[in-house]
Amino acid sequence: MPKLALKIDVDTERGTRVGVPALVALLREFEASACFLFSLGPDNTGKAIRRVFRPGFFKKVSRTSVVSMYGVRTLLNGTLLPAPHIGRKHAGVMRAVREAGFETGIHCNDHFRWQDYVRTMPLEKVRAEFGAARSEYERVFGTRALTAGAPGWQTCVNARQVYDEADLLYSSDTRGRAPFFPRIDGRVFNTLEIPSTLPTFDELLGRPEFPDDKIVAHYMSLLREDALNVFTLHAEIEGMMKAPLFRALLEACREAGVEFVRLDDCARELLKTRGTIPVRDIVMAEIDGRSGFVATEGE
Repeated sequence: MPKLALKIDVDTERGTRVGVPALVALLREFEASACFLFSLGPDNTGKAIRRVFRPGFFKKVSRTSVVSMYGVRTLLNGTLLPAPHIGRKHAGVMRAVREAGFETGIHCNDHFRWQDYVRTMPLEKVRAEFGAARSEYERVFGTRALTAGAPGWQTCVNARQVYDEADLLYSSDTRGRAPFFPRIDGRVFNTLEIPSTLPTFDELLGRPEFPDDKIVAHYMSLLREDALNVFTLHAEIEGMMKAPLFRALLEACREAGVEFVRLDDCARELLKTRGTIPVRDIVMAEIDGRSGFVATEGE
């Protein structure tokens, strides 16, 4: 029986306000567990227009109907419109997720800033950026965060050091095959990394080889019984425009007897035999369906 962990990245104010409650209701209907990772500071999504210069950006935009998914207002946040502070506006929404029994953690303070600049920030700026997210998380939930997952799968030596300083239970910053302890430039870090093993919806949507009516079957074919399967979804996609498609995936999982598991439970179980967990290099690489470079698990 395959085991599947769901990791939900919440990138925007609109995703928090609209997508998160919709996903909570849907997941409870299917009795599926999930980890919600929140963007806790300003929503500067509009500044991401600078990514137009990245290879593959226009191709992705044309495939995924970005305006339909995110909405015009969101795409202006931080430029023509003020950047709404997500944690201050929607602390109640976030707390309701935990009260419904789901795991919660940190996605970021400022999604745009982390995704576009973390790899060039000095240590003190990375520490301040993650520290702002930690402080806001503690204000919202009244407890410290035990997990984090980086926007756009962007990480670096400084980010991993800051995670270790925060004494996280685990992180999920990479794309890969199985849990590992990360190594960058020869330096091994203490925070367990649990990578996403499956492609995201936005990496498949709009491609001729993956019409909507073939996507669920494709995901089911990728599930492994000999490993932990980790699927990253987005409140702005599966919680909104593509909610019917995500429902179909949940239905297929239920019919196939897929077991939904919590990432924090998996991490605690893995760490009981810490010495058996491999060390892997984190390698920045291109992956199918996504523009730019992302953190991947090395061989």
